[in-house]
Parts: sequence; C-alpha cells; structure tokens
Amino acid sequence: MSDEIKHECGFALLRLLKPLEYYATHYGTWAYGLNKLYLLMEKQHNRGQDGAGFATIKLNPKPGKPYIDRLRSNSSQPLLDIFDQLHDIFEKIQTNNSARFHDPYWAKENIPFVGEVLLGHLRYGTFGKNEIEHIHPVIRENNWKTRNLVLAGNFNLTNVYELFEHLIELGQHPKAYTDTVTMLEKIGHFLDDEVESLFRKYKDMGCSNAEITDHISKEIDIKRILNNASWRWDGGFAVAGMIGTGDAFVFRDPWGIRPAYYYYNDEIAVVTSERPVIQTVFNVPFNEIHELEPGHAIIIRHFNEICIERIIEPYIKRSCSFERIYFSRGTDRDIYNERKKLGHYIAPKVLEAINYDLENTVFSYIPNTAAVAFYGLVESVRDYCNEQKKQFILNNRNFDEEELDKIIQLKPRVEILAVKDLKLRTFISQDEGRNDLVAHVYDVTYGIVRNYQDTLVIVDDSIVRGTTLKQSILRMLDRLHPKKIIIVSSAPQIRYPDCYGIDMAKLGDFVAFQAAIELLKETRQTDVIDYVYKKCKEQQHFAKEDIVNYVKLIYKPFTADQISKKIAELVRPSDMHAELEIIFNSIENLHRACPDNLGDWYFTGDYPTPGGNKVVNNSFINYIEGKSERAY
Repeated sequence: MSDEIKHECGFALLRLLKPLEYYATHYGTWAYGLNKLYLLMEKQHNRGQDGAGFATIKLNPKPGKPYIDRLRSNSSQPLLDIFDQLHDIFEKIQTNNSARFHDPYWAKENIPFVGEVLLGHLRYGTFGKNEIEHIHPVIRENNWKTRNLVLAGNFNLTNVYELFEHLIELGQHPKAYTDTVTMLEKIGHFLDDEVESLFRKYKDMGCSNAEITDHISKEIDIKRILNNASWRWDGGFAVAGMIGTGDAFVFRDPWGIRPAYYYYNDEIAVVTSERPVIQTVFNVPFNEIHELEPGHAIIIRHFNEICIERIIEPYIKRSCSFERIYFSRGTDRDIYNERKKLGHYIAPKVLEAINYDLENTVFSYIPNTAAVAFYGLVESVRDYCNEQKKQFILNNRNFDEEELDKIIQLKPRVEILAVKDLKLRTFISQDEGRNDLVAHVYDVTYGIVRNYQDTLVIVDDSIVRGTTLKQSILRMLDRLHPKKIIIVSSAPQIRYPDCYGIDMAKLGDFVAFQAAIELLKETRQTDVIDYVYKKCKEQQHFAKEDIVNYVKLIYKPFTADQISKKIAELVRPSDMHAELEIIFNSIENLHRACPDNLGDWYFTGDYPTPGGNKVVNNSFINYIEGKSERAY
C-alpha cells in the first residue's frame, strides 16, 4: 500500500504448560517463555509501531509476592525498548545474585516477569493519542487473585456509547470513553459477578475464605463470563486476557472479522494474530495450527485444561480481506496464494490496457507488499506469451529462423523500477518543503525505460488516498520519460470507512469517494449528495439495527471504470508528462481469490455488523458538515 495507513494491532498469548525447571533443563534457560514471546512479537512487528507491551503472571505465587508484571512503551522503537528494559532488569539482578540467578526456583520467586502466562501486544493506534495509558496490556487490579484481569487485543467496537451507558446503568464509573476501557470493565464486571456468586455459594456451605478462594479458582466459568460481557458488542475483535489465577483466554468476534490462530502440545499453548509466526517460532507444520472459529474462545485453565468453547452464535463469516491483501505477512501459505491470484485475475484487464504490446511494456511494483500480486500478474502474462508461441507454431508451418527467434523472445519485461528510501524522513512541517521531500521517498532506476516509447505497468496492492501516488510515485516514475504509466491496484476501489480496526474512518480521505463526488458535480447530480445527507441525518437517532447505508447511492450512477478514470485525473500531478491510467481489481476477482475471507465492506459498503451502517452514515454527515473527526 503506497499510502501509509495505521491498521491492525497484533497480540501473542503464550502459556507454559510445564514448570520452569523443565525449560531450564530441556532448553537451557528458565527464560524460554520470554525468549519465545519476544520472537512471537518481533515476527508480528508489521502489525504495530505505535507502542508495545507485555505482561506476565506467575502461577501459584506465595502470598506477599508480586505475581503480575507489566512493561509498556510508546517510544519510537517500542518493541526494542520493552525488551531492553527487561534486559536491564535481569542484568542488575544477576549482578547482585550471580550464584542463584540461573536457578529456576529462585528466579520464579524473586525475579519479575518470570512467569508461566505471558501476553504481548503490538499497537497500531486507531483511537486517542499515542500515550502510555493507551498501550496494551491493560490491567484491572484487585487484591483477590480471582478478580485481577489483564487484557490486550486487536479490536474496535462501533457502539462504545451504548456500552458506556450500560456500564453506568450497572453502577460503574468508567475512567475513559474508549473501547479498551469498555471491554475491560465489561469483562471485569461479570468476572466480579462470577466470583461473588461462587463466594456466596461456598460461604453458605461454611467454608473458610481461603478454601473459598481455592474453590473459585477451580470453578470459575470463563465461558459464561465472556458470554455475559460480550453479547452487546458490535465490532471486530480478537481479545486476549489473563486472570490473576493464571487462567487465560482468546475470544474472537462472531463474524470472524479479526484473525486469531492457535497451537498447543504438552509443553506450550500459543495464540497469535498470524499463523506463520507460530510456524517459525515453534517449527510447527502448517496443518497443526488452527484458526480460532468465529464466536469461539480458546480457554487455558491454570490447571492445564485447554478447551475451545462457543461463546456467541457465529454469523456468516466475514473475515477481513485486507488481511489477505496487505496487513498480514505474505509468508502464510494461504495468503501468499491468494495474493498471487489477485494478480492473476487482473491480468486480462492489464493486457487489454497495453493493447497486448509486450515489447514496449515494462512491469514492476510498488511497494514491497505488492510483490506477490505482481508475481501472479507476471505469471499470467507469461502464460499468455506461451499460448501465443504455441499458436504461432501450430498455425505457421513455414517460418524462418528470424521469425522463430522473435516469437521465442516473447516474454514480459520485468524490472525493479522504484525502491523506497527508508532512511528519508519528512521532517519539515511546512507544506511546500515537506512535499518536496515526500517526492523523493522513492528512488527510481534510470536507463531501463526507453524514452517516450515504453509503457510502465506498476502494481500496487491498494490505493486509499492517492496522496503518495500524486506527491511521490508518479512524479518519480515520470522522470523515466515513459509514454504511459498504468497503476494496477490488486484490490478494488476503497469506497467506505472501516470501523473494525483499520484507521480508515473518514470518507473524505478516500480518493474513490472524492472521484464520485466530482463526477456527481460534473454531471449535475448534486441532488444525490443532498438526498444522501438528508437520509443520513434522519437516521442519526435510529437504533443501529434499523440504519441503512445510503452512502452507496453516491457511487450508483457510475461504473467502476468511470470512477477509476476520474481517480487518475485527481492523482495526476500537474507537471506530469506521461499518459496515466489506473486499473482496479473487481469485487468478483477479490472473492474468487479469497473465497474464505469475504469481509469486503470497505469496497462494497456491506457491513457485517449493524454498527457499520451507523458509522458510514455518520462519516458522510461529518464530510458534508466539514467535521474532521472519527465517525465512531
């Protein structure tokens, strides 16, 4: 994605199922879990650069000893920072206790973060400033082990206001108006209810308080807690939690919007946002790692019982297709193949756009995340070339050596034309100076393109705002003096806000929306804009279940190709000389490529949850009224 957007958070829950001395004996260190947690987080670093944090819980701690530890950072390199802090803590303790430092029994009792339950989080901020209190994991503290709750995850709720009001009805006074606090307090409230109910049960039976705590730890019903807490939630979530007893869980939304994968054996249980990290860190075969089903939770009890429970009745699965197109690393087998198919399916449209003239066309891609779709496109073009060669030989029995050489040489010209300069920082805040720096974020390869003769086909994985295209990429490519530049998006046009985790909440930011508005103005159909605004305003106080997405009407008068043509006009720099065309993949091709991940609301406006329609209408109202704010 050439446009920078903030998007999905990542998490890693790791539970050691053996005593620490087991790992010290078999793997040479009691820090086995911490080492693995670091790797699980580092391998998901693509999912968050705004902040990082982790927390640990010690099983069966002695009274008077701390058993929950946490480190968080919002520095410029937060993941490195938290583990540097951990290293400094360990180094200081080892200096003062060198003889006992490597003893797992002593380490567990005397060194912070030496526990069996570990939860790490990588933050991409979609709400609030990047202040330390917004960094996960978050903690709800209590003197009772059974009431302590640690939470982290990848989630956004569309109905925080509704849930906030419900917390007030329950008698709470939430400390902040965010989905993180809301989820923490909702789960915490029903955790308190569960503990209180069990306490009364065993108190009536004449048990001592110490005995009651033991009973509660064994009998607490995490499935019931999650069900009671979440049935009102509207949004996408994969939420991970730890209770002070050492119980842990990961719970996925009933639409399967946000991803979660798990694996366990007799040594460890692990749950992460992406599958390949488990494969890499624990050397586990692909088919032994399981996707957590929508509406389900994996629950890991402190006494090592592991179960998968259905918490909420699942809906039709609408997993986020942007995970497949861009967010997740392409090292997942399924995602890799799906990205190649996206390139493969758009190839006929690209060949048509270049008029099948491969001799005068150069194929490349920007940025690196578009590489796999690019390979899929090139493979299809090669297949076309092979078919042309086959037909030539079959249809021409009499040809000379020169003709044969020419047909054999038919193949796509593939080059690396643009490389991002990662060292460049746009530190000047004034627009004029900043834009000049932005224009040089990419370096181009000179001397490959034939002046005013070649067409460049550049694959991007998606186009959101078009800002980087206009300010940087197109200007840099134009310096190569091509006859024409064709930008190929492996994703369809992004037309609607996302409200389930991606930082795409403002309609006015989307170049596809800008194009549709311009077309309505040019064709004297501004009454459509007025009508949509009126219908959105009428629905402002409707229950979210009754709201209709009227913003779809903005796009209805035009074909996808008409909007693509207008987008090309909008992103074209005023000083650009080459012809410009922009091609987007179709919704049909997206579904063919990703048949098991049908979440496409940012392309189609078909939101999986009722809150989505409320968000898109609010976003349109904000656009018309000139409010630069989030719609949820």
